Amino acid sequence: MANHLRRQNHHCSRLAAALVAAMLLISAAVPSAAKLSTGYYRKSCPRVEQIVADIVTNKQINSPTTAAGALRLFFHDCFVGGCDASVLVSTNAFNRAERDADINLSLPGDAFDAVVRAKTALELQCPGAVSCADILALATRDLVSMLGGPFYAVPLGRKDGLVSRAAAVEGNLPLTNMTVDTMAALFRRKGFTVQEMVTLAGAHTVGFSHCKEFAGRIFRRSSGGQGAFDPAMEPRFAQALQRACANYQKDATVSVFNDIMTPGKFDNIYYLNLKRGLGLLASDHALVADARTKPFVDLYAANQSAFFGDFSRAMVKLSLVGVKTGRNGEVRRRCDQFNNLST
Repeated sequence: MANHLRRQNHHCSRLAAALVAAMLLISAAVPSAAKLSTGYYRKSCPRVEQIVADIVTNKQINSPTTAAGALRLFFHDCFVGGCDASVLVSTNAFNRAERDADINLSLPGDAFDAVVRAKTALELQCPGAVSCADILALATRDLVSMLGGPFYAVPLGRKDGLVSRAAAVEGNLPLTNMTVDTMAALFRRKGFTVQEMVTLAGAHTVGFSHCKEFAGRIFRRSSGGQGAFDPAMEPRFAQALQRACANYQKDATVSVFNDIMTPGKFDNIYYLNLKRGLGLLASDHALVADARTKPFVDLYAANQSAFFGDFSRAMVKLSLVGVKTGRNGEVRRRCDQFNNLST
């Protein structure tokens, strides 16, 4: 047992060192990210990571959808104007904020609540010190790890953005019916490779999707007028989805787990599901149907350790997209509003 623990600790140390090295390389390429560090709050709020971890752990235990929601919230924040917590801002009389863009209306309330709870606890412990953007980055990491996913170092020091506009969202987030060409072009604009796109798609191993997002795959009409489905789908799976989503037009909240095999665990089953015809969204299936992305689906389906390592690196890279530092941002007193309310 002692030898096993030593080997495990050695492996974790090597992974952490690799992630730190990757972070330094990315920081060198992104000037604003160079000001971030894992020890940013060592003096101003030394217990920041423990406080966030305690809060989100309790939240996840009481609301098991929190982790998947935080992952989605983090991605939607970072891909629109950078990782600056702009998606957390509420609409006011002066401005319609990001969270009220059509694609963001389905972002889970539990994820917002987890960040607000952590912010409240941190304001009591370290008033005015920790940004909402850093809280969201830490909360996402902790929740992924809590579901069995990888634990990775999160560089800190982001400021909260000063702008949040619903109009800025369109065209900056992947849609459920996008082709690989369109998705790859979007990710390339954000600085990500095709492989990193496939890696980040692995977040779909947890969470759920509303039936309207994949209804076009399961409610087709055959020449005989009978209900049909995308032939790429496993027949029993498609038929089960037809039953589960039968009333989706009357009830827009009807949803299905993205990963029907291990919906509450962060693992590589999402990729195995794609190969078995159990992918839910058209954009999911596109990854296994395209020659450019299929090799990475195959890799992660066969090797969970490879997926976890690449996912950790991709999440660190994602967390550095468009970060605000210095006078380009602020530390909000409340995550849902700017310090200057007229902004």
